[in-house]
Amino acid sequence: MTAQIPQWLKDIVGQNKAALRKQAALSAQDSLDKGALHTVCVEAKCPNRGECFNCGDATVMILGDICTRRCRFCAVHKGRPLPPDAGEPARVAEMVKNWHLKYLVLTSPTRDDLADGGAAHFAAVMNAVYAQNPLALCEPLIPDFKGSVKDLQTVLNARPAVLAHNIETVESLSAHIRGGAEYRRSLTVLENAKKLAPDTLIKSGLMVGLGETDGQMKQTLQDLRNAGVDLLTIGQYLSPSKAHHPVERYPEPGEYKAWEEYALSIGFKGAACGPLVRSSYKAGALFRQATRSHAK
Repeated sequence: MTAQIPQWLKDIVGQNKAALRKQAALSAQDSLDKGALHTVCVEAKCPNRGECFNCGDATVMILGDICTRRCRFCAVHKGRPLPPDAGEPARVAEMVKNWHLKYLVLTSPTRDDLADGGAAHFAAVMNAVYAQNPLALCEPLIPDFKGSVKDLQTVLNARPAVLAHNIETVESLSAHIRGGAEYRRSLTVLENAKKLAPDTLIKSGLMVGLGETDGQMKQTLQDLRNAGVDLLTIGQYLSPSKAHHPVERYPEPGEYKAWEEYALSIGFKGAACGPLVRSSYKAGALFRQATRSHAK
């Protein structure tokens, strides 16, 4: 049985939906449409997209909008994807220039149909962005590349400010929730990223409300720290449809605060935890927070 959405959360979502009707958000969507670009903001039905678009922020989803896996939490379309678009890196770079962005998050559907999982395309987009926007920073939010160290190195060679890969949920729920992904493989991807690029901030995120316990949450955070993860996001799972995994519960705001405090106490350099936090939400602000605190 799906838990009922509390009124306080409905109010927040309603405010963000209203923000989608503001001019800046409409202009941002128009710019994305003209550039034939996808955003995870739209494809994954992110509840924060109105707020982010009005700030001039967006997470660009490269490599199309069709995923080769069937995770039970995700709204992205499933099926047979098209080949990578060779013109996409230039269009993303132009968008960054036109929007005067300083921080860009790049993500993609999982592309198990490609030999390198799309790693070279991630690198091509970042290189194009840096060529036109030398002051911009990029944060690739990558799939697991089936654990390939070579493909991970390809992305890291493009000099990301942050390398992100989401663990998504606790270990006991992972096999059921994440179609084709593995909890331990994701930890290995994160650990390898830190070993290959020790000066790069490594980031991961997970959803709550899927049926996890507080003890399992803390164990997952400890697993992430042991893998060398520096930055953390935790947010409420919102089921995209009745065909997806149901929401088991809605943690109260105080629980997010407790998880954030616990994360910082065990060594994370930055943590963003809240009902509508998503892995790319205010990513630039979290990066700056972490780098400032580390410099002290």
